[in-house]
Amino acid sequence: VFLGNGPSGICLSYLLSGYIPYFKRDSLHPHPILQRKLEEAPGVSILDQDLEYLSEGLEGRSHSPVALLFDTLQRPDTDFGGTAESVLTWWHKTDRAVPHLVLGRNAPGGAWHSIEGSMVTLSRGEWMGLPDLPFKDWLKQKRRGLRNNRATAEDIAQYYQHYVMKKGLQKNFRCGTVVTSVRKVSAESISNHTQEGLQEHSDSLWNFNEKSMEVFQVDGFFKTVKGDKEPFSIYAENVVLATGTYDSPTWLGVKGENLSYVHHQLSALEEAVNNNNIGIMSDPVLIVGAGLTAADAILFAHHCNIPVIHVFRRRVSDPGLIFNQLPKMMYPEYHKVHQMMKEQSAACAGPYECYVSLPEHHVLSFGKDKKCIFQDKNGYQKVYKISMALVLTGSNPNLSFLPNNGIDLAMTSDQPINPKRNPIDVDPYTYECTQEKGLYALGPLAGDNFVRFVQGGALAVASSLLKKANKNPP
Repeated sequence: VFLGNGPSGICLSYLLSGYIPYFKRDSLHPHPILQRKLEEAPGVSILDQDLEYLSEGLEGRSHSPVALLFDTLQRPDTDFGGTAESVLTWWHKTDRAVPHLVLGRNAPGGAWHSIEGSMVTLSRGEWMGLPDLPFKDWLKQKRRGLRNNRATAEDIAQYYQHYVMKKGLQKNFRCGTVVTSVRKVSAESISNHTQEGLQEHSDSLWNFNEKSMEVFQVDGFFKTVKGDKEPFSIYAENVVLATGTYDSPTWLGVKGENLSYVHHQLSALEEAVNNNNIGIMSDPVLIVGAGLTAADAILFAHHCNIPVIHVFRRRVSDPGLIFNQLPKMMYPEYHKVHQMMKEQSAACAGPYECYVSLPEHHVLSFGKDKKCIFQDKNGYQKVYKISMALVLTGSNPNLSFLPNNGIDLAMTSDQPINPKRNPIDVDPYTYECTQEKGLYALGPLAGDNFVRFVQGGALAVASSLLKKANKNPP
């Protein structure tokens, strides 16, 4: 059972539906050592090879060796601007399929359905694609091209839905499901019970391995078309956590943050503009944060001529700031925001109207009168009257369905799980949780934050589950 139907869950479903990757004969990979390793066993699928051996020595923009491996097999020279074809060929072998269910709240595509459709992705469009169906080929069929090599969130959400249909995976997907609990139970205690709900088409899922003493019980409810909630319980030997991190926006934890004019999602600004609640003559909108979502909010407000006060903790020149890591040519709009942050601080007026930057400041409190108090690094305080506040400082996964919110699974097991600072502790070559056998974590929960790199995790999980199911050839 997989929890989450975003790109991680879709890719894993593809691999477990009997789609097996092989090294394409006569292909030439630009990495000579990897090429030599691939030529050693050309008739053996990548899933059945030693992933640690294949990925050894690879370098790139991910800390996961298997993520780098699968990425370079699909897009051999993409980091150097090349367009070399994938060195993989895919065979559909139905006898190697592993029965599974993919549970998700929305349509296939996960959080991509919750993002404003016109937003442009940070990653290049071709990096958003899933195995054996290039994203740009799908766009061409729609008679569309990529803007500055990047794609809109709406395109990506549609592509993921199309992918599930095109590859015949929809029988494994159950949308409109909310999982409320995942826990280990003894196999004996459930052997006399029947599976409740969600089980049609998947009988073989429930043939437990004789040796399993414990299995996972997954409880939740299914939202019907009429809006009713139908409960279900599923039992499975293996559970894959692929729920992403879009669920719970981070709060600052300051006084007044729960007031009605303080929001934690960009959509609140769009809604306020559409409803004419704020406009050119309004008091400024406060935007807190120095990531890309905050930048998107600034660009949106700037486009609508809405005044902005921008507060963030870091220095503008801080190398950890995302803007200092993005190539200017590829991301001109984010470069513009960075320029505004540098040139338009409250200390000195700059060329940009309707925007004030307060670097190295933090919010002390929000008042009922919409007055907000900030403090700088020297302890000096400033008060501004604002129309609304957007706290856009990241988001955290919601793992309330796991015992102790899943904290025991994290790298630092006394701190909440965070995709950048404290991901779930997994084996790098199987993505199985080190603290809980049979439980796997994929995507941002395991520290892989880009679509191009979550797929390697799916390869690792599929390889591990195939071995457990004895679906590997001799």
